[in-house]
Amino acid sequence: MEMGLEDLGDLALNSIISKLDAKDSVAVSCVSKKLRVSASEESLWLKHCYQDLGLSAPIDPLGNPAPSFKEESPSDVQPPEHAYLFCFEECGLFGSARYMSDNVHWVGPQETYHLWRESFHMYPWPLVKRVKRCWDGLKNWLSANFPEADATLRRGATEVDIENLENILKVKLPLPTRLLYRFFDGQELTGGVGGTTLGSSLGIIGGYSFYDHFVNVYLLPLHQVILETKEIKDQLGFSATSKFVIVAASSTYIGKFFFLNCTTGQLCVGTRNLVLNGEMIPCVPKSLINPMHDLNNGQQQDAMLLWLEEHVRRLQNGIIKLRMDGMTRSINLFPEEPPLCSTAVTNGVQVRASAVFVPECCSLRDKSSLYLFAYSIRMRLLPEGCIVNGISFGSCQLNQRHWIIHANDHVVDDINGEAVIGKFPLLYPGGEEFVYESCSDLPSSKGSIEGAFTFVPGSRLADPKGSAFEVEVARFPLQRPDYIF
Repeated sequence: MEMGLEDLGDLALNSIISKLDAKDSVAVSCVSKKLRVSASEESLWLKHCYQDLGLSAPIDPLGNPAPSFKEESPSDVQPPEHAYLFCFEECGLFGSARYMSDNVHWVGPQETYHLWRESFHMYPWPLVKRVKRCWDGLKNWLSANFPEADATLRRGATEVDIENLENILKVKLPLPTRLLYRFFDGQELTGGVGGTTLGSSLGIIGGYSFYDHFVNVYLLPLHQVILETKEIKDQLGFSATSKFVIVAASSTYIGKFFFLNCTTGQLCVGTRNLVLNGEMIPCVPKSLINPMHDLNNGQQQDAMLLWLEEHVRRLQNGIIKLRMDGMTRSINLFPEEPPLCSTAVTNGVQVRASAVFVPECCSLRDKSSLYLFAYSIRMRLLPEGCIVNGISFGSCQLNQRHWIIHANDHVVDDINGEAVIGKFPLLYPGGEEFVYESCSDLPSSKGSIEGAFTFVPGSRLADPKGSAFEVEVARFPLQRPDYIF
């Protein structure tokens, strides 16, 4: 005699159903009342909510508490229309709605998982899960390391908000970007000059500085996307049919703008020729971008999503970190880990060095200096102090520098000079790093810098306590990256 699922004991049945994913759990619940009871266990939907959405508490898509992961309705309550649609779309149950109404004990409309499915029913579910993972990764990092920036993220936009932007700008946002805005509608920055965005250091993309060039990039909310896009289209003379929208920009006086091409899904950043001729550089490898407007394809990935995912990866892996400048903290884009950051120790002096590509200062038409790179040098004296020829000194001071700059594998510059940015840093054991930034332009998209600093033991160059010695600066790369921030 054959046994069916309903002939099993509750423990065995629950064990089997616990192995199912959310789609199959719903399908099983549509078979009979007994299976529906087993497929409605709170612990089962806790697992589904955690695996699909990263939820460890019942929270709805707006961040409000939901009654439970799985709330049951009285058996005499007519199931809501979205419940039928859920079974039709997800489980392939195309029987009559009357049959299901008569034979299935449905869950209530406040049930957490269904709330999420209902809220995002117009998007492929795999894409919804992927976008949420991306935002969760960023939110978790920000809340742990940079809560003041986390606080600037705006509540997610509605479909009406997005359609309003599309109607005004006459574009159709790629699905991944639409979803990114559904979760969080950019940033609301008010910590800059006069309480405005200008000069704020809270951009979640971050930036860099060298000399008087300071950049800090943030994500624009939809209302600002509309204003900035309309303004810059007028300035640049873009046609009325242009499909570019500005999605990110620097909060500083430096003009750095990121444009999303709503037709191709590519993200581009303006060069120094942006106003002159609309020159831009793509920010994400073109080969990674998939079709963006196919609702039946769960593999969409536009440049905006890929770009943000890569940024989160760099933050989580410590490749980029926060930097304190006086009383101000910001995400600093100079790499902190090899191979993009080099480290060398000579006679107790440690020097770390790395560079970033500066697209807003590049000119693809100037063959002699196509690309500009900013570099950051961080030096400190280790706790054991400065040791020269077996003699220990309590301090040492930089006197001279020597740089060898390569474009591809050819030396294009060999520089000797005094000081660094006009300073002669004095280092003490275990003291804070002395940090300075400068820049170099190259005729090629790939190169490197290496060299040495000359230090003198003691605290006064005019009164050295020992022989001068060279401190290595290990070679670090200058290269146009696959992902440009």
